[in-house]
Amino acid sequence: MSITTLINKYRYALRPIALALLGLSLSMLAGCSSWQPAGVKVERNLVYAQVDGTSLHLDLYEPDHPVGRLPVVVWIHGGAWNSGSKDPCPISFIAAQNLAIVSLDYRLTQTAPFPAQLHDCKGAIRWLRAHADQYHLDADHIGIFGASAGGHLALLLATVHDQPELEGTVGGNNDRSSAVQCVCAFYPPTDLNRLVTNPAFRNNPNADVAKLIGGAVDSHVAQALAASPLTYVDKTCAPVFLLHGEADTLVPPDQSRIFYAALQQAGVASELVIVPHQGHGITAPPAAAKKIYAFFNQHLLQPAGH
Repeated sequence: MSITTLINKYRYALRPIALALLGLSLSMLAGCSSWQPAGVKVERNLVYAQVDGTSLHLDLYEPDHPVGRLPVVVWIHGGAWNSGSKDPCPISFIAAQNLAIVSLDYRLTQTAPFPAQLHDCKGAIRWLRAHADQYHLDADHIGIFGASAGGHLALLLATVHDQPELEGTVGGNNDRSSAVQCVCAFYPPTDLNRLVTNPAFRNNPNADVAKLIGGAVDSHVAQALAASPLTYVDKTCAPVFLLHGEADTLVPPDQSRIFYAALQQAGVASELVIVPHQGHGITAPPAAAKKIYAFFNQHLLQPAGH
């Protein structure tokens, strides 16, 4: 048996523990633009959809010398749904470990309210599957990694299935699935109604959640629940890893706790790490990063049947 054949046969088992460093680089690239790690090639600004005459783009990071089909981890940026972009991608360095890393842009709330953001993310997943042969992607192994507002959208990808109004038609390819194999979310909003408790914010149509759901939370509770990942938790959800800072005052850790409890009740494979004394925007400490690696290794990188 040749070396190439051996590598292809055991490539899932050969994923190095560099994935354990996932969380450690999440803030490294703040302020950096178009950073490209060693051993990685990137195709930037691939158009995955056209919406109302505007192009939606993603960046695709792959190893310089890929082996076989590449499992995919999609990065969804945060920014309160009204800011941020696909560049820089703080997990792009992982592509050197024979993975494809995708960072995508989605419509912000200045352009369109929910569910436009979810429609865009689902359209990007379908696009990746439709172009898997062209880019040597493993269409059966797609995971999601998101932080803050990106974590919220990541969890919606984990929970929302077979609902045409939330699937959308962005980018077409509706013969392809938008299902994902697992999701890692850092400090995500999970119940938008319970997230906004201050009366001044609940009645403010210009608050971040209000701009997402199309109006002040107090008068748009149904819309807040429709945009909340917690609403859709059932036994069909993809496995989920949650990380949250204990001292987070922007998105309180109870947002992850209630979501984790719902996942556990539904029998969904899930893990929750609460990091003591840390607030919003934290990176994963080493012990948590190792757990993230083990999570992705189990739910994304292992071949079917393992």
